[in-house]
Parts: sequence; structure tokens; C-alpha cells
Amino acid sequence: MFDEIISFIRDTCRQKNGSIPLHAPTFSGREKEYLTACIDDGFVSSVGPAVERFERAVADYTGAAHAVATVNGTAALHVALLVAGVRPGDAVITQAVSFVATANAIAYCGARPIFLDSDRRRLGLSPAALEEFLGEHCRLGDDGRAYHRASGRRVAVCLPMHTFGHPQDLHGLQTLCEPHGIALVEDAAEALGSFYGRRHAGTVGRLGVLSFNGNKTITTGGGGMILTNDAELAAEARHLTTTAKREHRWQYHHDRLGFNYRLPAINAALGLAQMEVLEPLLAKKRARAAAYRDFFDARGLGWVQEPDGCRSNYWLGAVLMADREQRDAFLAHSNARGVTTRPLWGLLHRAPMYADCVTDSLADSRWLEERLVNIPSGVSL
Repeated sequence: MFDEIISFIRDTCRQKNGSIPLHAPTFSGREKEYLTACIDDGFVSSVGPAVERFERAVADYTGAAHAVATVNGTAALHVALLVAGVRPGDAVITQAVSFVATANAIAYCGARPIFLDSDRRRLGLSPAALEEFLGEHCRLGDDGRAYHRASGRRVAVCLPMHTFGHPQDLHGLQTLCEPHGIALVEDAAEALGSFYGRRHAGTVGRLGVLSFNGNKTITTGGGGMILTNDAELAAEARHLTTTAKREHRWQYHHDRLGFNYRLPAINAALGLAQMEVLEPLLAKKRARAAAYRDFFDARGLGWVQEPDGCRSNYWLGAVLMADREQRDAFLAHSNARGVTTRPLWGLLHRAPMYADCVTDSLADSRWLEERLVNIPSGVSL
């Protein structure tokens, strides 16, 4: 069966020979034109019209009232957590099924992650796991905020990640967070072009973040974006990402600890060209996902599909093998034949810097870890 899968992937990618990457960038629009214009006008650093235009383009597409560009998605997440109110000593509830940047951004704030289980179908933070944890392990303080009983830490934020671009159950999570005084912040790094109902991923919580890394649906080379509908939070995020420098024509005055996190204009110029081809790219990715779904369903292997009522960008396609043995055999077989496949990230609570963090059973997270394989999902125009 493995050779049949390899053959189908090659046919679908229209590449009979050579190595097929997991997700390569596509440059088929006006990238060179916009980069040249950026060089010609001299604005290549973190100021200039390209950055503002890119922020507006992303805000318009996602429906967010405000978008703040950053040098990468991790920086966006770090600042989003800070402006959401995360402080040293706090706890942030998130999922063990995620890229390490999710947990690292929490640690940058001086807080500690609490890793809860994922939903098998959505791959992200389970509302049932959150409800159980809040009920059994947290108390409501006099300030109306949730506190973890055992550690005494304030639970400041709930941070779900839209895994591989599949929107999570935001209504279910928000319904649990609100009465406990927990802010919802969305790690939508992988989810540009994904919608939860009619709302774009990253625009339901107080803040959300996107990533434009080289392996994402569109890229700025490196880059991220903070999304919010709150003007005050947007202003604070913009201030923090520009070294907390107060505006003045010539003086330098920094009024708090800030970060040099602004996106360079030359990256924004690339992003503007990429945004112009986003919809055609998404259409091709969804068509490829449909072909994969039909193929794997016919062979009794699980294909991770978009949740009901949602529209996924299918950033990385994911197939579920029967067990770890089959998963490992397929990974070895496919990579040896030039078809790049990858397992699910290792669960974050196993990383040495997070080994002492609070978790629940992570039963479904372990189940997913043993079976899930990402397969080539990039497209070209």
C-alpha cells in the first residue's frame, strides 16, 4: 500500500521524479516588482508604506479591525500574550499538540504553560478537557479570575492553536473562559485563509496571531501579524513591537521595556504580492485536500478533514495511520523515496524546559502522536 500512496502523491503533485517537499513557497505574482519598488524608494527597514499596506491588506482579508506586523509569528504571539495581560508567575492553558513556539511565547512572558488534551477530530484544545480541568483543578478568586489550586498561579489566558489550519471550537472554549476571567488568544499561525463559521481564525478571541514563515500558505520570508478588534490593544502591541519608543520627530524616549519586533518593509513588499494570489492558492490546496481525502478514505486510512461549519486552508494535509508501527514504517518508506513526510510534533510536555508543567492525561494527544503523518501539501499556480 505504501508504494500506491507514494505514486498517488507524485501524481497529485505532478512530479514523477525528484524530491517533493512538505510545503514549499510559491512565487507566481508580482513579488519581484514589489521588491524592486521597495528597494527603489529606499524604505526597506521597519518603516515605510509597504508595512502599512501589508497590515491593511491582512486586516481587510481577515476582517480584523487592526493588524500589527511583526518580524515573525513567535514575536507576534509573545506580544499578544503580553497585551492580553499575561504576567510573570501566571499560567496559560494551551495544548500539548503544537509547535514549540506556542509554549516558548508563554515562557517569554515569565508564565508557565498548562498542557491539556486535544480533540481527535479538530487536533486542537479540547473544550471537554478544559471544562474538566477548570472544574477539578481551579478556583475562582475574589477578583473573578481563575487560579490553579495546586500552584496558586493565576490562569491568565487560554491559548488554542489552529492545528494545520483547522479551526478549533472557539465558541466552546470561549463559553468556558469568560465566566472564569480567562482571555482567549488564538494561535492562528498556520490558519491564514481558515474560517470559523463566517469569522476568520484569529479574530474571535481578544487577539490572534498569524505567521508568514517560508513554509506557510503565503510567505514574507519571515513575518507575523497580531490581529485584534480592540483599538487599545492594537496600539499597545504596536508600541511594544517598536521598542516602546514614544513618537517624536527627533528625540528618543522609551517609556517601558519594548521589543525590536517590527516587520521590515522588504518582507512586507513580498507579502503584498503573496496576498494577491492567496485565494487561488487556497482553492488549489482545498482541491488537493479533497483528492487526498477520497484516496485515503477508499483505503481505510483516516484523513483529517475540516470541522463542520468551518473552512480550512488545509495548510498541511494529515493522514492517520493504524498505529505507531505503521506510521514509522510509512515515514521511513516515503522519505527514502524522496517524498517528504513528517510525524506530529513531539508532545510539548516532554521537552526538558517544560517537563515540570501541569498536564492532564493527554490521552487523545498521545493517540494522535502515534498515528498522524503530514504529507506534501504545497501547490503552485
